[in-house]
Amino acid sequence: MKLSKSFWLALIAILAVFAASCGSDDESSTDAGASDAAADDSADDAPAEEAPLPGEGKSVNMGRANWSSGYVHAQILAQLLGELGYDVSSPDALEFAPDLGYQAMASGDMDLWANSWYPGHYSWHAGDLTDGTTIGDNLTVVEGSVMPGGGLQGMLVTKSWAEANGVTSLDGINADEALWSQLDSDGNGKGEFYGCPEDWTCDDIMASQIAFAGWDNLEQTQAGYDAMFAEFLTKAQAGDPAIIYTWTPTAYLAQAIPGETTMWLTVETILDDSNPLGKEGGEAYDQGEGYTGLGADTCLAPASGCNTGWEAADILVTVNKAWGEDNPEAVALSAAFNPPLIDMAIAGVDLNASDGSQAAVEEIAAKWIADNRDLCDEWIAAALG
Repeated sequence: MKLSKSFWLALIAILAVFAASCGSDDESSTDAGASDAAADDSADDAPAEEAPLPGEGKSVNMGRANWSSGYVHAQILAQLLGELGYDVSSPDALEFAPDLGYQAMASGDMDLWANSWYPGHYSWHAGDLTDGTTIGDNLTVVEGSVMPGGGLQGMLVTKSWAEANGVTSLDGINADEALWSQLDSDGNGKGEFYGCPEDWTCDDIMASQIAFAGWDNLEQTQAGYDAMFAEFLTKAQAGDPAIIYTWTPTAYLAQAIPGETTMWLTVETILDDSNPLGKEGGEAYDQGEGYTGLGADTCLAPASGCNTGWEAADILVTVNKAWGEDNPEAVALSAAFNPPLIDMAIAGVDLNASDGSQAAVEEIAAKWIADNRDLCDEWIAAALG
């Protein structure tokens, strides 16, 4: 897949705006003078024999979530854990949707993954286990890991259709039959938008959002995400009405480019913690104040301003609690692990252009590590204390 200059610029421009609010890149930097001094001290205090690595003789059952945008950063962490001496299983061998992923971690069948999206995924912590504990009782969330605030979420709409019809928000579409009827492809009296596959958590959040906002004229279509996105993109490029949920970091935004083919769509009635559908753990679906960091060039908005209606999620590592207590260096590495959002979006584009195999994931991850060796060494040093 050949990528045009405007294609790359559009991707980087929108992610740069959002990445600035996350601030993860600067947090990983160190003062050069301090680093030199530390190096001198380290040389003076160097032991006669190299100390064993903390992971030597230990194995890690690492998993990953079943969305491709999380594959590369999970693989990077797996390879870095290997540098600590751990024998790390390939994350693709334990690939789960969140419902099963958290159960597997709580039961000890999986030690960790790097694909938690909080606060929404806290809903899965509420499940009960047979020993009387909850799933969450057996987990540790590694705060500050991966991409805190990196999960920008929301709905994209066909730009030309929205602008021609004066569309600014999902609430406005629901309230106007002339609009939602154009999204009613099956004639059942409800306009459809492409949502999330079952058990991704965002599907339950959207179902709760529909109930909370009283969007009686809209419904969520659920299927495999790639198939839904392909349909959406075809419609958007043709100027036909279509709406889809998406997120960052992902290669999807480099195809349905906000400001060119699509626009982010405002949500005026933002879901709170009232759990309108009574879902187990549904209080965690609360979207707070939503997200207002997008400009008019990429986001449609009523007079109240742009708001995607979704809180920017914290993409974090979660580990089995007992395993984490036994492997503090692995947890410390996870806590230090903050790959730049834009880098992971570009890695997603690279993966999308590949055959999508595990070998391709490993190759992209290894190249990123090689290209960012100094940053990775900082994370390893933090893990070793």
